[in-house]
Amino acid sequence: MKKLLLLAFIVLINTTLFSQVTGSVTSTQGEPLTFVNIYIENTYTGTTSNDNGIYELNISEKGTYTIVFKFIGYKTLKKTVSINSFPFTLDATLENEDISLTEVVINSDENPANKIIRNAIAHRKKNLENTKTYTSDFYSRGFIKIENVPEKILGQEIGDLDGNLDSTRSGMIYLSETISKLTFQYPDKLKEHIIASKVSGNDNGFSFNSASSVDFNIYNPTVEIGNQIVSPIASNAFNYYRYKLEGVFYDDQGHLINQITVIPRRENDRVFSGTIYIVEDQWALYGLELSVTGEQAQIPAAKTITIKQTFSYSDIDKLWALISNNIDFSYGMFGITGNGRFTAVYSNYNFHPEFTKKTFTREILSFEKEANKKDSLFWNNKRPVPLTAEEATDYVKKDSIQTIRKSETYLDSIDAERNKFKLTNVLFGYNYQNSYKNWNIGYSNPLENLSFNTVQGFNSDINLYFNKSYDDYTKRFSANAKINYGFSDERLRASGAISYKFNNTNRRFAKLSGGVSVEQFNGSNPISKLINTAYSLLAEENYMKLYEKQFIRADYSQELFNGLYLGSAIAYEARKPLFNTTDQAWFPQADKVYSSNNPLDETAYTNAPFVSHNIMKLGINAFINFGQKYMSYPDGKFNVSSDKYPSLLIGYEKGFGATISNYNFDEIKARIYQGFDVGNKGYFQYNLKGGTFINADNIAFIDYKHFNGNQTQIGSGSSYINVFNNLPYYSMSTNKSYAELHIEHDFKGFILGKIPLLNKLNFNLVTGAHALSVDGKNPYQEFSIGLDNLGWGNFRFLRLDYVRSYQSGFQSDAIIFGIKLLN
Repeated sequence: MKKLLLLAFIVLINTTLFSQVTGSVTSTQGEPLTFVNIYIENTYTGTTSNDNGIYELNISEKGTYTIVFKFIGYKTLKKTVSINSFPFTLDATLENEDISLTEVVINSDENPANKIIRNAIAHRKKNLENTKTYTSDFYSRGFIKIENVPEKILGQEIGDLDGNLDSTRSGMIYLSETISKLTFQYPDKLKEHIIASKVSGNDNGFSFNSASSVDFNIYNPTVEIGNQIVSPIASNAFNYYRYKLEGVFYDDQGHLINQITVIPRRENDRVFSGTIYIVEDQWALYGLELSVTGEQAQIPAAKTITIKQTFSYSDIDKLWALISNNIDFSYGMFGITGNGRFTAVYSNYNFHPEFTKKTFTREILSFEKEANKKDSLFWNNKRPVPLTAEEATDYVKKDSIQTIRKSETYLDSIDAERNKFKLTNVLFGYNYQNSYKNWNIGYSNPLENLSFNTVQGFNSDINLYFNKSYDDYTKRFSANAKINYGFSDERLRASGAISYKFNNTNRRFAKLSGGVSVEQFNGSNPISKLINTAYSLLAEENYMKLYEKQFIRADYSQELFNGLYLGSAIAYEARKPLFNTTDQAWFPQADKVYSSNNPLDETAYTNAPFVSHNIMKLGINAFINFGQKYMSYPDGKFNVSSDKYPSLLIGYEKGFGATISNYNFDEIKARIYQGFDVGNKGYFQYNLKGGTFINADNIAFIDYKHFNGNQTQIGSGSSYINVFNNLPYYSMSTNKSYAELHIEHDFKGFILGKIPLLNKLNFNLVTGAHALSVDGKNPYQEFSIGLDNLGWGNFRFLRLDYVRSYQSGFQSDAIIFGIKLLN
């Protein structure tokens, strides 16, 4: 430990030596001040102080400078210094700001804060567009700490999280920083080129800190933090906030600054609370400190998220520009608590750049070559915010042990402990891992896969697997085999697959699979094994309809170019009908029996819905993600979909070479879907699908288009835009033309948040509409209204809907109890 502290001290000393101007900032009481903005007057060259009040300001040339120390709540301090040698030490002590109401004329007819906010709202768009184009330097550092980690969660060993936990079960689990160049054009074109990236304990890692991840612009009507949080200066802000003018003060340039407390009208609205500072006459933001709770953002693990921003005025550009942005958060779940912070510093703005048509592309983030290989000398010279002692220690500690942790000897010793075979592994699965060579082999827990259906009775899968990764996990080979045994039909079935992922750029992927399996007629598997087991054994309802498939299949897919994906598959299938072999139930009813396994006739216990046959199938699908942007990391391409544009899937499937010629067919299909925020009014989604069959009058029922119905009154998933929750599973299946539409709007508290008492529950109102048109059948519609975000504390995984359906008039209604964890 002494050596570790010594190394950390050396890092801090080197940081000071390579800094040009360094010092500490304290209050008049001697307390260190965090996030003080320090910059050269009339420039955007600056930095902020760290948690210990230490700062370093990079000045490369000797001369006379006026250095400004600015911190909200304290008087701005300017110090003019002549620098003749480096490093240069300059400490500062800041006095509390004199905030007064004496200059404010109180109008008995109106709260003075309201007038200021109205002016800020009226000038919001103008101030937003003041920075419509710019380039700047950007620095970001983020850390996440974890505390009170139990040794086990739900019976699973947690360990020390790869050495991140100390003896108190606490520690820093993430520390990273980036230096980059930003290019921006209003309203949403942001391009970032990362020059340097550093991740504690990983000399080959790339930070995920980026400018887009901390882009919380209060000038926009809403700010996305889980939910769309209403800005205190949005056009409709008075519907959500009350305001109190705490006082005014003058900054160092003579601007009158109004300090206003932001107070939510309703506790669980999607709103902030805190303080904003508004410049008189210009009605621009001077600074802010705003918080939102995890309940308001509907981020279950989050407790509080706080944004702190400071702006600086330029006489040259005549505008207020963001110079620092800090996000603090705390979290807690399963007894684990922690906190984190992301600090961002903007400097060297140019508000009059010259852009060309090639300046902005779909690429929004890129890395300079060997950005993650910068040495400590580079970081000590370029890092604008000095490390704290804790951060320096974390870098030294993890960087010093990563060589050991990556060594074959160390990894083999860890694996030797993990790979010990225990008697319980016979029932609960086993995994053997070679961490140094990046491969593992094992089998799954057979009890987890235990289920019941009337065809096989109780049955279970044992999944055998082997995985091998190459080139720092950019390539991956996998092989697996599934062995299934049905205790009622006394049949052993086996299938397997081998697959290979070629890279993380276009994600080229190939797979070969084959064997014997039991499948649902609807390949989308509308009813899960768990739900079918429960309904069968408890209520004698066997909704799952099955057939047997012997097959061999080859799949291939890749992204041809940004936003366009192509997938294809060719298969040989031998299909055979199956019949019920058991009537076992835990609570049998004298007047009730299981339905048949024939989805066309529930009383046809000996008649099959199709004739046994063999067939070849070819499928080609093109997926277009319109407006897709991407981030180019050295080890892969990470796509970022845009909610401004829909996604489109176009597919073609052909059945040919069938042993029964009438079973050959062609199908053309398409799907378009999208989800987007409607300001602060919630989240809207739609899913439109359609298709048609050609030469398919007498095809096998397996190849019909089946729609996702639900007869269980149990829903799964966070949304219902791919299911008809009151439609029998196979009642509308077709081999002709079809079209279906699903629409759902989650109001995210927009309505219920305004109802007294009910708003304290933090429920979401959800409405939906679903329609299905099939050639030759009457159209089907259903409408729903429900409550989402049900639960308690951090556990909000329940949903409740009322559904009413129509088909040539009123059909029926149902209550759907949603359990999101089932998806």
